[in-house]
Amino acid sequence: MTLLLRVVLSSREARRVQLPEVPASVGQLIDILKERLELAGDFSLQFEDPDFGNAICNLTAISELPAERAVLHIMWNCDSSTLNQSIASVSSASVSSQDTISVHSDDFRPSWTDTIQMNLRHVSEWPSPFSIPKFSHDVELKLCKANVTYEKSKKGLAVTRDMKMEILDKIAEAVFEIKAYPEKDEVESVASALVLKYPCLKEPGSITGYEGWKASIKHKLGNYRSKLRRAGCNEVNVNRKRKGEDEASSPFTLKKPKRGEVNHVPDYPQHHDDSTLEEERVALVSEMKKKQKNLKVIQQKMALTFSLRRREVVECQPMVSEVQERWPGLFSSEEISEEFHRITSKDLLGTFNASLNKFVPGLLKLYRSKKGALGEDMEDLLDKLDEQTSDIVSHRKTAALRGLPIFLREDATQVFLKCLDTDILEPVLNGASVAILTILQDDDADTSVREHAVVLEGDIVLHNIPDLSTALAYLFGLLYALNIDYPKQMSYTFEAIQGIFFELGGSRCSQRIRSLKTKLLL
Repeated sequence: MTLLLRVVLSSREARRVQLPEVPASVGQLIDILKERLELAGDFSLQFEDPDFGNAICNLTAISELPAERAVLHIMWNCDSSTLNQSIASVSSASVSSQDTISVHSDDFRPSWTDTIQMNLRHVSEWPSPFSIPKFSHDVELKLCKANVTYEKSKKGLAVTRDMKMEILDKIAEAVFEIKAYPEKDEVESVASALVLKYPCLKEPGSITGYEGWKASIKHKLGNYRSKLRRAGCNEVNVNRKRKGEDEASSPFTLKKPKRGEVNHVPDYPQHHDDSTLEEERVALVSEMKKKQKNLKVIQQKMALTFSLRRREVVECQPMVSEVQERWPGLFSSEEISEEFHRITSKDLLGTFNASLNKFVPGLLKLYRSKKGALGEDMEDLLDKLDEQTSDIVSHRKTAALRGLPIFLREDATQVFLKCLDTDILEPVLNGASVAILTILQDDDADTSVREHAVVLEGDIVLHNIPDLSTALAYLFGLLYALNIDYPKQMSYTFEAIQGIFFELGGSRCSQRIRSLKTKLLL
């Protein structure tokens, strides 16, 4: 049986490797990769486990690899000089190779970027089932023996205070590695997994057997966040109550991830603080002002200063114009995609386009089935689609996106804007907080689109976008990058993009979007 691999070497380098058969051992696989990719030095392998939402796990046996195809991450054991030579040799050898692909990856990053990755999460979805961490040897021994007793007599274990503290401490650490503020159902899944693995911990008289554990885990997570807040953890530190705040005039709002953000406010990279990251930011601004910009330097400094930028955006909630002044590098198409990937671990354009291709037929089918009930706007949209004779695929995508707010019974007139290239922009953009502007060469919107632009707070922040789907993807990415709420008049539409197209936020969604998702998956 053949095995197709995507081998991630660095944040900018990944290789496609096809093997005629599955190697007999992990060691043999490493030897093959060294030969095929011309790698020098020692390394171990990790793989993306589909059983845990593609979380990265150490590869200890070949049998752990998914069948037919897998994503591998190389973990270097050597010094950085050998590592950089290996990456450089692969990069230079593969510039013109068809095997080389450009990816956004959650891999171990070499040289200066390794400390950045240490502070970023990789799991984009809550694992199901939740993997209970391993406890200390004495606790594990007691639990295993108690499980044997429970199987014979159904007698539960009398948990001591010290044992309970050990269990809760380990679970709190494991939960925080995935999410700082888990939802109620996620906490319940942890408690359920605990008693499933250790039936001896079931609570007599409880319907589920874990109600008390659920409450204890929730309480322990709160204490653990307080402990981390005192230690200076950014993600929980943004929610500290400051002296002198007037609670009556500005009620406290918990700044936690609400849209499936994986890295909401990560900690600073090792060996960096406010002053060093501010120096990097100033250097980044200077680089952006140059006529001949060094794109590699910009990419590196944007990645390095990610934690500082997120803290500013989430904690201070600045205006878009202020962010443009302090972080001009954020408002390019490349960096919007990179920032979205840092926040969500999702490929912005790749995921959006793949989902759009998948759901266009179903969406158009739903639109046609409800055509009469959705009014003239939907009828006009579908009639114009039927009149198209060229570039049908593009027109179908555009119709699917423009029809989504109509199907969800929302007003898109303030978000989907149009104007002629001869029009004065100021009156068109006046009051447009979140919008996509379609600029036409004449009044025929179907054949004369010159470009699309993304509008935030009444100003164009990104232009020269070729089509509506790309513009909508970049707008969605900027809403995450700038921590901006969805526009109220199209909140369901953006929620659909989040939950259905990007699968962010888990199962928590409104009834309207849940209904749409169910219909699309039928």
